[in-house]
Order: sequence, then C-alpha cells, then structure tokens
Amino acid sequence: MKKIAIYPGTFDPITNGHIDIAKRSVRLFDKLIVAVLNNPKKTPLFTVNERVELIREVLKDEVTIEVDYFNGLLVDYANKKQGCAIIRGLRAISDFEYEMQMSLINRRLNPNIDTFFKMPSEEYTFLTSSAVKEIASLGGSVAGLVPRVVEKALKDKFKHISVIQFEV
Repeated sequence: MKKIAIYPGTFDPITNGHIDIAKRSVRLFDKLIVAVLNNPKKTPLFTVNERVELIREVLKDEVTIEVDYFNGLLVDYANKKQGCAIIRGLRAISDFEYEMQMSLINRRLNPNIDTFFKMPSEEYTFLTSSAVKEIASLGGSVAGLVPRVVEKALKDKFKHISVIQFEV
C-alpha cells in the first residue's frame, strides 16, 4: 500500500520555501499531494486555479508529486485521497503553537492521519507568501524567493499599479 502525504496550504503564491519542504517531504513518502486550500475567509491574490497551475508548472518534473485543491476539512480530504500523513512547515517558534493546535484537532477528527512538521532549509526560514506579495506589489525584486514562473505571474498581477509620486 502506498504511503501518501498531503501538504496543504494557501500557497498564494508558492515560494521557494514551500518547494523546499515539498521536495524534501516526498523522499519520505511514495506520493505527496500539494493541496491548495480554497478558503472563503481569505482574499487571495491568485485564484485557486491560478495557484494550482503555477504549482503544477513549478513541480512538473516531480513525478511523485501531485497538485490538487480542496474545500472543507483537511482530514476529510486526506481520507478521500487515502493519505496517512499531513505535512506542515514551521519557520519559527511562532508558527508552532497554531500548528500544534491544528495537529491535535486533526488527530481528534481522524486518529489515523499523523502530522509531520518540517523546517525549511535555513535560507528560507524568513520567507512568507505575504512578504513576497508585499515586495512584488511595491515593485521590488522577488528573484530567488519564488520560481521564475511565479515571479512573472506576480509582475503580471501588479503591472497595473503605478508608482505614486508625492509633491513636496
């Protein structure tokens, strides 16, 4: 029986930190599903379909990684996909409390699915999708923080924003 792990997230947009965790996690499982959450409480920059397509493009050479999206409870999705594990990234101690609570709730809902916490590689410990979007929205370079295809998508999203000039 294949060991399938689910790596859920908003991925708005996917960063090199996310990719690092995905590629290192797949070594532990037969298959990894990068599952984009369609969360109605959030207002993402990219649509679910755009995020899924960007991730598929970025991970197209990873034959043991599938990209999908889901609504509702993560444990229900994991169960539907026959997943035995959930992968969650932790950048700092501040992430731990929330992630631990979610892990315990998920275990309560489905004790057959374990959560694995992965630290990103050192070079990505500071990296967040929010920071990437802010940098890109202000015209800064996100090279090295996201794959080129994501960098281009961010430029396309923000190309309509012009520099505001202030009079002195």
